[in-house]
This record gives sequence, C-alpha cells and structure tokens, in this order.
Amino acid sequence: MNILVTGICGFVGSVIARGLREALPDASISGIDNFIRRGSETNREPLLELGIQVRAGDIRFPKDLAGLEKADWVIDCAANPSVLAGIDGVTGPRDLLDHNLVGTMNLLEYCRAHKAGFILLSTSRVYSIPPLAELPVTVRDEAFAPLPDASVAGISAAGVREDFSTEPPLSLYGSSKRCSELLALEYGLTFDFPVRINRCGVLAGAGQFGKADQGIFSYWLHCWAARRPLKYIGFKGTGCQVRDCLHPRDIVPLLVRQMHEPARPVAPIQNLSGGVENSMSLAQLSRWCEGELGPHTVQPETQPRPFDIPWMILDSARAARDWDWRPATPIALVLEEIKAHALSHPEWLEMTA
Repeated sequence: MNILVTGICGFVGSVIARGLREALPDASISGIDNFIRRGSETNREPLLELGIQVRAGDIRFPKDLAGLEKADWVIDCAANPSVLAGIDGVTGPRDLLDHNLVGTMNLLEYCRAHKAGFILLSTSRVYSIPPLAELPVTVRDEAFAPLPDASVAGISAAGVREDFSTEPPLSLYGSSKRCSELLALEYGLTFDFPVRINRCGVLAGAGQFGKADQGIFSYWLHCWAARRPLKYIGFKGTGCQVRDCLHPRDIVPLLVRQMHEPARPVAPIQNLSGGVENSMSLAQLSRWCEGELGPHTVQPETQPRPFDIPWMILDSARAARDWDWRPATPIALVLEEIKAHALSHPEWLEMTA
C-alpha cells in the first residue's frame, strides 16, 4: 500500500505518519509539506530516519503534486487550522481559502487521476456557531456544562453529533473545511473513489506548535512552564470554556481500518474526540498546571473574541458503532506528555510560535 500524507511535517501529520509506519511496516509512506509553519522543519529528519519519504512542496500548486508517485490513499493533514484565520490581520481570506479549499481541490484532482482514496481530517468548527454560542449552560467545578433540560437538536449528553447544524456562520476557517468536506464527497461519488471525513476535536500532544488558536492545551502548558502571560478571554474572564482533548496517534487505528475497508457500508463522516471524560475547562487546566508546575497568574479579559463558544465536545458514538473506534489516551497522559516536553524544551515557544 502506498500512502501520501499531506502536511506531513506538521504536528498532526508527523504523529500520524509515525503511527502508520508502526502499524503498517510494509507500507510505502511518503508526504509533502511546504514548511511554512515554524517548527515543522524539526520533524523532517525523524521521519526520514523511519524510511518515510518527505518532499518539499505545496498542495496549493498543482505542479507540486504532478511529480508525486501514485498513491493508493491520500490522508490530508494540511491546513491552516486557526479559527481566526482570515480575520486576524496575519492571514487574509484568500490565503486561507487557498490553503484549505484550493489545496483540497488539487488533492482531489490527484485522487481522480490515480483512483486513490481520500481521507480528510476535518474539524469540530464545521458546526454552526449561533446555537453553540447560545447553548444554555451552567457552571460545575469551574467548567461550563449544558443544562440537563436543554433540548438542542444534534446535541446529546455525550456532545455534538454529526447531525448538528452546519449552517453558517461557522467562521471563514470552518466554512473552508465544510466546503472541503462537500467537495470531497462530490468528487468521490462522481469519480468513484472512496472518501472518508473525520471531524476532530482539539488535537493535543507533545511537539505541537506553540499557538493558542491551534492547540490550546499545549500552548497553555508551555506558557505556564515558561511563566509567560496567559489570559482567560471572554466569558467574563472566568476560564470556564470547555474543550475535549484527543491525541492524534489515537486516530491511526481508525485510518488503518478505513484504508483496509474502503467499501464498508457506513456514513462517510464521523466525529472523533476525547469525549466528555477527556474534556477540561481552561480554569481546570490552570488548576492542573498549578499542581504540576507551580503557581502562575492568569489575567481575565472580559472582551470576547469572534467565534468563541462556551462548550464544545464531540459525540463520537457513530465512530464507535461503525468502526469500533474510541480514544485510547486519557487526558491526564496527554497533559503529562506535554508537560515533559515543555520542561525539556524551554525554547519551544520561540521556535514555533
């Protein structure tokens, strides 16, 4: 089996590539990366040492894909993953869409030409913001939780299901990923190649690059260890906003099954998350950091940011039912892994932020 991983030197792409090498020792694994993210270069040599081919290239440009060997599967981990992309004054809307939508279109053309299967790593941010922002919540142990009697279509006690609204507004980032999902499904049906879409919760682990809007768990621990400024933004500065935590290596067993069973008669879209048991608020994360790393002050900032929501946990029941998939790494182990990395790499934020 020949597997192409895009964004292979990013945090998620590199973890998945290493996991695939361990799970599929006889597979040919290669990848492409444009190395525009600070820190991505550090993942190149370790991948090469595992016999994984790494090519410098950009999925935004068809010519960079034209010279690639034929793959049986493309796993798309390349994206601008920031919900603030397009409005943050750093990345413009066109840049965001070039990365997240035009890049997907070019990969789908590659799949069409080679009859390769396509697996897209998507995001919880494809779900509609207004009903999430207006979700009736209470506070339990410094964390928001939906009110028990709140009845919202598409939300269960376990989190947001795949049938929750994807109507805009989603953010430009969320819309770029939702458009990519739709385009992938259309290509697969029209040109007869398998497509799977895995909507992921917050991905976290050691070696994640240091930006708050692209990996809050890792960023928080690194800042805490380095005694850098931290803020609780919005929600009256309480830090009660909640997210689930998922290590990307836990996705690998599902990817292997999806590639080995391309005709499995199940829905093409599934949520993947750490779930309620692997979720935490920022205030709870700070409490954990204080116990493990000592005291630090977090400043409240009551002014909200665009697209902020109080609570987002994905319900992965469909993946459990259809693929027998469940997260394998408890949040405590993820945090311990990040803590060890932060203590042994005090320069990490300067290298990658």
